[in-house]
Amino acid sequence: MRRLITPMLLLALAAAPCRADAITFRRVWPQWHSDGSFASLHEYRTGRELTGKWIVLRSQPANRAGLYFLTRVENAGPALASATFTVRVIRPDSTETRVYSFPAGVPAGSHLFEIGLTGSDWASSRVMPVAWEVELDSPDGTVLAETSSFLWEKPTG
Repeated sequence: MRRLITPMLLLALAAAPCRADAITFRRVWPQWHSDGSFASLHEYRTGRELTGKWIVLRSQPANRAGLYFLTRVENAGPALASATFTVRVIRPDSTETRVYSFPAGVPAGSHLFEIGLTGSDWASSRVMPVAWEVELDSPDGTVLAETSSFLWEKPTG
């Protein structure tokens, strides 16, 4: 009986549509950005921030300086109108996990998201997280993509 159930289960899983495979993180890397790194001639002339071909999300939108998780998102499926990026970090001065959420639309194709912990959420360029995790969730809470630093995972055993 087990010989029959296992192939049937595998066949059912392979045939089921899987939205999670349509969205992946190609790369995520944390990097400090100062206020000046976002300044441009366009902004000087128009008063509007030029984001170019990337999408900027900030924990405190009025503040630009902070720790950004530059996240390359590959979306092979259709655009997702409302999703949520969740960033979890552990700072060197605390063992507490801090959680930040960023609502965002995810266009089809490949796009760079600059997800920033800004202002008092990350005030120093000299401090890097001990461990971090970035996750993208669908509106119903399904995890579409996730990645984490080496130290985020607890060893098994």
